[in-house]
Amino acid sequence: MTVPTPESIAATPIARTLLSAAIAAVLFTLVCGLAYPLLTTVAGNALFPAQATGSLIERDGRVVGSALIGQDFTAPQYLHSRPSQTNKTDGSGPQPYNAENSGASNWGATNAKLSDAVKARVAAFRTENGLSADAPVPVDMVTASGSGLDPDISVAGALAQAGRIAQARSLTPAQVEATIRANITRRSLGVLGEERVNVLRVNLALDGAQ
Repeated sequence: MTVPTPESIAATPIARTLLSAAIAAVLFTLVCGLAYPLLTTVAGNALFPAQATGSLIERDGRVVGSALIGQDFTAPQYLHSRPSQTNKTDGSGPQPYNAENSGASNWGATNAKLSDAVKARVAAFRTENGLSADAPVPVDMVTASGSGLDPDISVAGALAQAGRIAQARSLTPAQVEATIRANITRRSLGVLGEERVNVLRVNLALDGAQ
């Protein structure tokens, strides 16, 4: 193997060096900037068409949301999502479930702000849903997710809201519970994660049932 010397490098025509650099730039642009993205796009749409297009949910021909991004439901007749710590895109204040500014509070487990926030959320959740002062509250209903965009809540978190939803819709709690249980997402491969419900899908099912 011949090791290039300063003299041999200096003797290389500058035009050849520029040509090699230009060819390399064009080649990598075509491969990395065109061929690879095109290949992954085609493969994604072929193998996972719903996910590749954003897992959009439609109702009456109109897109009402995504199965992957939560929404901030507050009306009493709807299932409520878990807390979200996302802020407005310009950072001027809180805006729950702002998909343009995913994030969390970053408060540690020993942070007093987190403890105080959880206590306040527990009290508010019990009051809102007509629960007793010592009723257990599912942890996901009083803590925010790491992204602030979690579209799912636990089955327990959903069932705890059935009484309030039933009253607001003039239904029986059993009817609301049946709708919730009909929309449970099972564990992936039977062992990964926990059973959960997609808040938007349940709310659409509740509207459709009336």
